[in-house]
Amino acid sequence: MESPRLYRCQCESEDRKSFSPLAALLPERTHPELVYLETKFAALVSYGLTVELLKEVLPISQDVSTTAIRQRVRQTAERLEDELGEERDIFIDGCQRDWNELPEPAVPLIVGIDGGYVHAKDQRSRTEGWFEVIVGKSMSQQGGSSKCFGFVNRYDTKPKRRLFEMLKSQGMQMNQAVTFLSDGGDTVRDLQMYLNPQAEHLLDWFHITMRLTVMGQMAKSINTNDQPNLSAEVEKELERLKWNLWHRNVHKALQIVDDLEFALDIEDHGQEQRKLLKAVREFGTYISANRTFIANYGDRYRHGETISTAFVESAINQVLSKRFVKRQQMRWTERGAHLLLQVRTKVLNENWRSTLSRWYPGMEETCDAKAA
Repeated sequence: MESPRLYRCQCESEDRKSFSPLAALLPERTHPELVYLETKFAALVSYGLTVELLKEVLPISQDVSTTAIRQRVRQTAERLEDELGEERDIFIDGCQRDWNELPEPAVPLIVGIDGGYVHAKDQRSRTEGWFEVIVGKSMSQQGGSSKCFGFVNRYDTKPKRRLFEMLKSQGMQMNQAVTFLSDGGDTVRDLQMYLNPQAEHLLDWFHITMRLTVMGQMAKSINTNDQPNLSAEVEKELERLKWNLWHRNVHKALQIVDDLEFALDIEDHGQEQRKLLKAVREFGTYISANRTFIANYGDRYRHGETISTAFVESAINQVLSKRFVKRQQMRWTERGAHLLLQVRTKVLNENWRSTLSRWYPGMEETCDAKAA
């Protein structure tokens, strides 16, 4: 749009002799509708495809650069970050008396949290070519509407506040049951603590069975002359280990781990046996560190309750892989990936239009007028 400048009357005492009415009406120099289209497309597809798409659907005469699109996404994401409240260690407010006066709570919420990896831009070696992104998904026990969130672990300074605000937007009350499932890592385990007094924290069954499956495959490759039946015995013990964990017999499961370590730690063992021994020891440490989060998975399964974060795997693919990893050659800075994630999750949660309408009230009025 052309923005003519007008001269002020000599009787006015303003320092600047000229002014632009359009610039006064649009201080950000961009119409909210264009901001909405640019940021939404950039959150769903690459910056290059966003430019091509805008050229196809809008009567744009001048060239639009990917740098401008990227800068627009970062500006809007930084505004989202500024709106986020202060980080706290504990988000539980009130006492039991206050919680008893709350309305009847809705159905329990199920929250799954897992991690993924993104190509790093400033890598110094092959081992430093990735950085971790935490992705989570929340939904009701009955499988209603769901929401997702994501953040770069090493960059974000308000991860717990981010998760709390997402749950709050789903109507979470202090008297509502919430079940958190995670892989037991320190990052996600600390993230979910002290958000709700009725919260239940569980170790994800999927990650337990994944480790057991890997050890089972290792056991098949063991070949010892002194103990020809060792492979079959280890596989049998691993099945017993899985059965005890399924029924929350953690004490017996740790005893089986000790027995496996003793059986595998023999002289002149081969490379495959050493790998399996290392995996068994790591699994024992993993179970010991998360023993308070192990549930009776068999009982929960029979009652139709969630025991796995398998539903989060689809969220990681939706939030992270499709935009950052799969078929993408771009490498990311931690800041750039984190800011884009905030816009992308808003778009995927179908909250991006309402967010911009809150920032620009005239945008919502224009849409209502067109609809009428």
